[in-house]
Parts: sequence; structure tokens; C-alpha cells
Amino acid sequence: MPSIRNTTLRVLAFTAMLSGASCLAQQPPASAVPSEQEISDSYLYLLGRLLVLRQQQLDFKEGFKWNQLVHRKPGDVAWPNPNLDVAYSEAWVAVDEKSCALVTVPKVTGRYYTVQFLNGWGETVANINERVFPSRPDGQFAVCLKGADVKLPAAVQRIDVPVKYMRVLSRVELGADWNQAVALQKRFAIRSTGKPALPRIPKTVMFDLNKLPAVEAFDSADAALDSEPDINPGMEKQQATTREIAKLAKDPAARERIDEVVRGKAFADLAKALPTVGGSKVENGWVLPSTSGVYGSNWLVRTLINDGGIWANVPDEVIYFKAFTDVDGMPLSGDHSYKLHFSKDQLPIQYATYFWSIIAVDSVERRVLPNPQKRYLLNKESKLQYGPDGSLTLYFGDKKPADAPQANWLPTPKGVRYSLTFRFYRAKGAVAERTYFPPKLERQ
Repeated sequence: MPSIRNTTLRVLAFTAMLSGASCLAQQPPASAVPSEQEISDSYLYLLGRLLVLRQQQLDFKEGFKWNQLVHRKPGDVAWPNPNLDVAYSEAWVAVDEKSCALVTVPKVTGRYYTVQFLNGWGETVANINERVFPSRPDGQFAVCLKGADVKLPAAVQRIDVPVKYMRVLSRVELGADWNQAVALQKRFAIRSTGKPALPRIPKTVMFDLNKLPAVEAFDSADAALDSEPDINPGMEKQQATTREIAKLAKDPAARERIDEVVRGKAFADLAKALPTVGGSKVENGWVLPSTSGVYGSNWLVRTLINDGGIWANVPDEVIYFKAFTDVDGMPLSGDHSYKLHFSKDQLPIQYATYFWSIIAVDSVERRVLPNPQKRYLLNKESKLQYGPDGSLTLYFGDKKPADAPQANWLPTPKGVRYSLTFRFYRAKGAVAERTYFPPKLERQ
């Protein structure tokens, strides 16, 4: 990321430039004026927070209440690129110095589950499951603000977090028996141990994912940044620059220039970064994001993931691969057919402790692709057919290839550009070691 300067001379320089000041000797150095790159970086940084706030406002408009878990029916979620392998439950949770969130986790055996807590930037701050708590993976857990003075029963496992307000996603693998999964899902619960102070939900710019805000994003900068700290170190300079540009955006002339930069450079930078998820490793046309769920200083990857598949979990829980193009670099489209061939020694099931899946979502709204077959993903429950040599071939296209087993085909309607997400839940072997990439996605 480029270095970011924080000085009040920016405002003076920018204003003078826009007003047509003629005496160059009286102007601060040109370097004090926010550059196009600084405006672009600030916009993309802020967008990561605004995407979470957008979803929060939609949730509470729907009827969410603080510290109350909402159990979703399988497939009934409203955010981009959902995992259709699990039954989701959702909540927004508030804690403070005198109150914790008490979480009830039933005993789950033989299927994946987790209760994930994220902050207002999409950073994962906790998971509750058998990986994190192998000696006691179920029962009562208390999620508390670090340092909170709360007395808890001895049987309750305390988990300290660095933030007061969190988004919660509970996931239970559907597996072969959906009824059993749903019954388990409904036994998860959250309640407050006291009466935490509830925040006012910021009223920030609302937008559709297919029409991102431009300069108006900066109108929400102070509300977005004031309402939720960025827990990652080293973000102070980036936040200061973002606030400075937001101030400049109140001047009509400056606002026009900022809008032009956002619509031109920032949108272009976003589009350029998306196919590689911010410069992550690419092999066989598949992208392995450099991180997920926790981002450190890599706020660009955080924004990209919040945009393309919000609420991503940490790599210890799931490894994601993304494909936006075929092996030749051409965008994936329902106008073409593709195949994905796994040799016997590269079958995906060997790399997942629990399950793997592939889902296709459109490139605009990131929603599953409607089709007459009502088939939206391929996974280990798809009754896949294997070749005589033990290999596996999957197919993607508007029409099923003549030689393709029905179960091995994921319909992708004509006229739709899309991306694929390949998930490995509780990855193992070469996937967990991040040395594996799926095979080439070949156009037929």
C-alpha cells in the first residue's frame, strides 16, 4: 500500500487548487494534495466497513433484535455467496463491561458446526466448536468484552473478545439428513447475562451491490469510522486520510473531482483486484485468497471478501478457492460449457475433514443461478458418479453434456457471467498446507 500523509495542509492545498489560485509561491507543495491513489485507497478501505453496515441495516429493517438468534431455513439467507451446505442461524450481539452473551451449544457429532463471531469490519474474533474447545465442545459459553467484570457459573466457558458489538453466524452441516440438522440448529441459543448498552445503528449510505456508491460513500465516513474501531494495528493513517477526504467532499468543486476519481480509478482498482482477490496466488485459473476471516493490514482483501462473500471464516475452519475465469483467462459464462476433472489421487473428499462443495453465483448480485433443475451446488451429497478408474469429472453449462452423469452437472444459464467458490470445510492435507489447487477448469 502507498504511504499516506496526514497534514492539515491537504485541505488548504486542495481548496486553493480548485479555486484557481494563481500564486504558486503561496501554495503548499503539490504533494500535500490527496492523490488519485489516496482517494482510491480511502474509498476501498471505507467500502469494507460500509458493506457490513449495509447488511446490518438490512437485518434490523427485517426485524432483528439484539442478542436474539434467528434460525434460517436451509438456503434462506440474504447475503452474497452463501454456503448452501449448512443451516444458518444469525444474530447481532452486544456486550459491555458488565454483561456477556451466553451461548448454548448442543452436542453435535458427525457433522460440521461452528458459532462464528465477527466485528463490524468482517473480522472474525471467535469461533465455538470442537476444534477450538476439544475438551468441552458443547454446553454453555460466555462471550465477554475483554476485562469485563462479570461473574459466571463455574460450568460456563468464558471467551474474551476485543469488541462490544458483533455479528454472529451459527452453521450446522446439513449432510444427508436435513431434518436432523435443523433440529440441532434450533437448539443453539444466545441470551444476555445482563442489560448491555445497545448502540445506535449508524445510518450510512445504502446501495445495491450492482451499483456501489461513489463520492457519497465519504458522506458516511465519520459515522462508519466513529461507530466501530478497526482492531487491526496501523490503520490510523488510513483512517485519517479517509476523514480528510470526507471533509474535502463537502466542498462542491472538490466533491466533483473526488466523485470522478472514485468512478474512474477506484472502481477500476476494485475491478482489477477482484479476479485475484487482491493479488492472491492463482493456479489453474483458481485463486487462493491470501487470507480470510482475519486480515491484519490487508484491508483490500477484507473489502474484496466483504463484497464478494461477506462473513468469511478463518482458514482453520474453511479454505476457499475462487474462479472467475477458465484456464485460458476468459470470464466464466453460461454461454459456454466447462469441465473439471479430478484424478483418483486428487479427489476433493480427501482434503476435507467434513465436506467440500462448489457453488456458482452471478457476477453482479453474487446469488445462486436460477435453473429448472433447482440445483445450485455440487458436494459430497450430490450422488456423484465416478469413472471406471476412480476419477471424478464435474460439468458446468446451460445444457448437460451428452456423456455427463446428471448428478455431476451444475446448470449455469445462458447469458449470465458467474464465479465459482470451492469450499473445503476443516481442510486437511495439501489444502490445509495451502499447496493444493483444484484442477484446470476447461472450456468444452
